[in-house]
Amino acid sequence: MSHIKFKLNPEQLTELKEVCKSFNNDKGELINVLHKAQGIFGYLPAEVQEVVAKELKISVAQVYGVVTFYSFFSMMPKGQHPISICMGTACYVRGGEKVLDEFKRILNIQVGETTPDGKYSMSCLRCVGACGLAPVVMVGDKVYGRVAPDGVRDILKNYE
Repeated sequence: MSHIKFKLNPEQLTELKEVCKSFNNDKGELINVLHKAQGIFGYLPAEVQEVVAKELKISVAQVYGVVTFYSFFSMMPKGQHPISICMGTACYVRGGEKVLDEFKRILNIQVGETTPDGKYSMSCLRCVGACGLAPVVMVGDKVYGRVAPDGVRDILKNYE
């Protein structure tokens, strides 16, 4: 996938710099700064990471390391309805991968991608703490439990 250059508009750039300043440009506040930045932009493209690195006087590699380590952060724009499929042990053992495959098939996207219309994005996560309901799927903040591959279409119907 080619990298589309993300254009920071001046207002957002100013807001991002203000966020950094509000945390005293302290590199120890990197996670808090990134949370706020993702709130402004919806995700954390390289251009945003570069500004954060410069403002906090740390390397872009350090920023990237944190962004890629924590699953909450995203470097891709999320869809209007972000779908997360749990791949924790309980969900995986009870068929989470088959559920994931069905979402991939129906939406025609891979994990980490967004549908061309911007409606859905898909990610995996490790555990939502609802292991008794495995396999679990989240769409936004809504949790769906005991999801079978043949239930995927019914979930998506709720968002048409």
